[in-house]
Amino acid sequence: MEKTKPKTGKYALTYGLILGAVSVVFILMLYSLDMHYQGGSMVMGISILITIAMIVIGLMQFKKDNNGFMSFGEGLKIGVGIGLVAGIIGILFNQILAGLIDPEMMNKAMEYQKGLLAESSKMTPDQIEAQMETIKKFSTPSMQIVFGLVYSVVVSFLLSLIPALILKKKETIQ
Repeated sequence: MEKTKPKTGKYALTYGLILGAVSVVFILMLYSLDMHYQGGSMVMGISILITIAMIVIGLMQFKKDNNGFMSFGEGLKIGVGIGLVAGIIGILFNQILAGLIDPEMMNKAMEYQKGLLAESSKMTPDQIEAQMETIKKFSTPSMQIVFGLVYSVVVSFLLSLIPALILKKKETIQ
């Protein structure tokens, strides 16, 4: 009797839910330190490392459960699926954070960005205000959801390319 091939969606969902939960814990940790609105390269770097780790773990588990075989396409499907599921969870939690837990989060973020622009650029105060107005237009909840979903899919696709290439192993037909 032939063993059925595991479904990529199951692994994308399972590891996407785990990544989403870890991301929520990370955001809550930042919130407890009052750093949830600042972003920055350190926060981005940690988020990317966590995402890569979860994608690799998901791909390795699929390959193990599939008798050591995984195509490049299956690896990409799983990686992008993980990113999409985690992205949806992160976006929903961010909307709850900004709407209920810390309604002043967007104002804090704008003030923080305004301070960074004033310190690190040669922009005039009027140029900084114009920049802030442009940012406000793209900071609506619906725009955050759209950009968040696109970002999740694109980044998870890019972060899945190398692990999927490294871990792929085609099944030979005998």
